[in-house]
Amino acid sequence: MEKAALYIRVSTHHQIDKDSLPFQKKELINYSKYVLGVDEYEIFEDAGYSGKNTDRPKFQEMMSRIRAGEFTHVLVWKIDRVSRNLRDFTEMYDEIKKYNVTFISKNEQFDTSTAMGEAMLKIILVFAELERKLTAERVYSIMLSRAEKGLWNGAPVPLGYDFDEELKFAVVNEEEAKIVKFIFDTYEEVKSTGEVKHRLEANGIRTKRNGHWTTKTISDVIRNPFYVGTYRYNYRYSPHGKIRPEEEWVVVEDNHPAIVSKEQYEKLNKIMDSNAHGRGTDRTKENHIHVFKGLISCSKCNKNYIASTDRPRSDGYRPSVYRCYNYVHNKKQYRTCSGGIGEVKLGPFVINYIANLIKSNEFISTYGSKGTEKEVEKILLKGSSFKGVAGIIAQDLKHTYEVLLKNTGDILFDSIEEPKDIEQDMELESLKSEKKKIERALQRLEDLYLFSEDSMSEKNYLVKKQELEKRINSINDKIKKRSQEYSRNLPGHDLSFIKKATQYLLAHNLYNDRAINYNKIVKMIDKKLLQDFMQCVVKKITVDEDKTISSIEFVNGLSHRFIYRK
Repeated sequence: MEKAALYIRVSTHHQIDKDSLPFQKKELINYSKYVLGVDEYEIFEDAGYSGKNTDRPKFQEMMSRIRAGEFTHVLVWKIDRVSRNLRDFTEMYDEIKKYNVTFISKNEQFDTSTAMGEAMLKIILVFAELERKLTAERVYSIMLSRAEKGLWNGAPVPLGYDFDEELKFAVVNEEEAKIVKFIFDTYEEVKSTGEVKHRLEANGIRTKRNGHWTTKTISDVIRNPFYVGTYRYNYRYSPHGKIRPEEEWVVVEDNHPAIVSKEQYEKLNKIMDSNAHGRGTDRTKENHIHVFKGLISCSKCNKNYIASTDRPRSDGYRPSVYRCYNYVHNKKQYRTCSGGIGEVKLGPFVINYIANLIKSNEFISTYGSKGTEKEVEKILLKGSSFKGVAGIIAQDLKHTYEVLLKNTGDILFDSIEEPKDIEQDMELESLKSEKKKIERALQRLEDLYLFSEDSMSEKNYLVKKQELEKRINSINDKIKKRSQEYSRNLPGHDLSFIKKATQYLLAHNLYNDRAINYNKIVKMIDKKLLQDFMQCVVKKITVDEDKTISSIEFVNGLSHRFIYRK
């Protein structure tokens, strides 16, 4: 059966006339029905998205469903509705051809089933991409021209200023200007961005967007010539990218009201240059990989832990150490947290707990409900790494036990077994009941054909049998789809991460009955692979101030909180 995907895009919500969404929609529907003779269609709309690439929600959904074999035609108003980028379009077109999907552009009127049609399509797209690049160049020229006149070109307004809609430029915000002066005056006094940061935090002063200060944000304020009334444009290739050559900058002196004097600005920047030179900023940093980077959180303040290298051991190996953000970025008198944990303790705990979770799954796969929650908890906490742990919070243990039971047998494969309490879904129950009725009817049909004296003809039997089997297949598809929808709503249902963990541990000969010696294997295995593995399995590790691991949350939502002996 033929079915068309009608793709519609406009760059803004306000485009009118021939490129508007309603017009495109009407034209494509009529073309599908009356020219192609395809009455089955589905519309995919992306309003307000640029054509420079294909990173658009409805376009990606359409492509996903094409891969699933849902459509025979893709119909667009113009080919640049798909993309103005030749490579993106070519990749898309080559892919849909694999699925025997016909591509049609209503406006250009060409047939891609012929070699000439394909060639014309690509020629048109080359000119569409050229038009986009020429437009970008024109816009860039206009922006430079505006900057040379001291006009605002759009950007986040810096601390100390607000955007004035009438003037169409930044004007001084007197309250924020006091913070800017405080930063400049304090740095002139202490000559340290770190000390300025501590004083700002101690006084409860936040950034313009209510964030925490860092030494870089303070440095950016002091380095910004906007505060002396100088408008600088085209300084970097991107907002946080590489600095352009100075001859490409647009600099307009005395363009707007200043907050600090040029004399103070120049003096402080010279101090910064001197400090940077003294620190030897051209030194190359050691490329140290921190296995648990970005995964650890403080149980007291909920901030992330910052990774650094610990002291070298006798064999020269330097493990990672992780400390709370508040500890790292504040001086002693300003600290509210003292949390920290070393890789030497953290690594064995986490990797052995993951291995024990795999063993728990295998245990339940073997014994099913005969295995108890207590036995699962015992397996999870087996090993010297957990000698201080008295148990797992009952709610977390019960949840994990139930999830393991529901998924028994399919954990190490791509599919996940339908949960046993899925019958609570009334729609699914109805589908199963209907399937049983048809299966009984099929059985009676076979009995009638094989054993009845008034047997039907072979032709009638095969026709009816095919009809019933088709209905059963259709219901099976609906049951599968409904099961997946229902199963997705169960927290922690997806244990496919256990498969990844198993594969990794087996691949590195780490999975056996003995405990894993993390501190030994971390010196032998590529740490980047180990880091990637942890990112695939663990979502968050929470650490208490006494350097104990209070909880581990896995990527599927399962969370295990630990109870420690006093």
